[in-house]
Amino acid sequence: MPDINYAKKEFNKYLQNFDCKNDKIKLKIVHTFGVVKCASEIAKCMRLSEEDRQLAEVIALLHDIGRFEQVRVYDSFEPTTMDHAAFGVDLLFGEKQMIRQFVKEDKWDDIIRTAIARHSGYSVGEIKDPRTRLHACIIRDADKLDNCRVKLVDSLQVILNCDAETVGGQSISEKVWESCLRHEAVVSSERETKMDYWVSYIAYFYDINFSETFSIIREKNYVHRLIARIPYSNPDTAKKMQQLEKMVTDYMDLWIEKKKFGMNCG
Repeated sequence: MPDINYAKKEFNKYLQNFDCKNDKIKLKIVHTFGVVKCASEIAKCMRLSEEDRQLAEVIALLHDIGRFEQVRVYDSFEPTTMDHAAFGVDLLFGEKQMIRQFVKEDKWDDIIRTAIARHSGYSVGEIKDPRTRLHACIIRDADKLDNCRVKLVDSLQVILNCDAETVGGQSISEKVWESCLRHEAVVSSERETKMDYWVSYIAYFYDINFSETFSIIREKNYVHRLIARIPYSNPDTAKKMQQLEKMVTDYMDLWIEKKKFGMNCG
């Protein structure tokens, strides 16, 4: 099976190529290992095999490998500067075959490649192989779970390049709010304001794949805590964020209840 401990040792060696004192690099290092933890937690809740649990952890370890070069070159996480998922896939599976630095066997290459390629897009898309789809969905959920922690504990200046007061004074653009009302994640290119970015971090709960993930989100009270981090001085925004909290919470609770009764959660 994949050896997560070996992969972690090699990943730490890879990180020596970057300025680990840079705030954005530090954020991504902590995030990476946070996603590993979240992927493991989801896999355990789903009672997956030990092999699939370790595979989920390896995918989590490597999912943002493209981010480090993005920060070094552009000092930014903006999708307009780089498709970090595609770049990460090219790093790992391109000419240099860097994947062999982290995973000695090629048995899981197709699963790892697809999961990393699909982890940050608007949706997971069509994946015919059930095991590959499983891991593509686990990394998407694990990424969102740790991003909740990131958005709660890290500096908004690092995350959004502005302070909380500035964000809370802005409006939510029409297209972004319409996505929320449709119970859909926000298309990144439709975000116009920093407030739109913050809303998108709540709306991505509409793209969670497993009731097990929703149970973790509910247990940690992430929806309320994320919304409460910003002081909303814009009255219309404050009203809409209160509405969004109820919509997302109701949506999440419905998923969990359907799972209890063996109903289709799709």
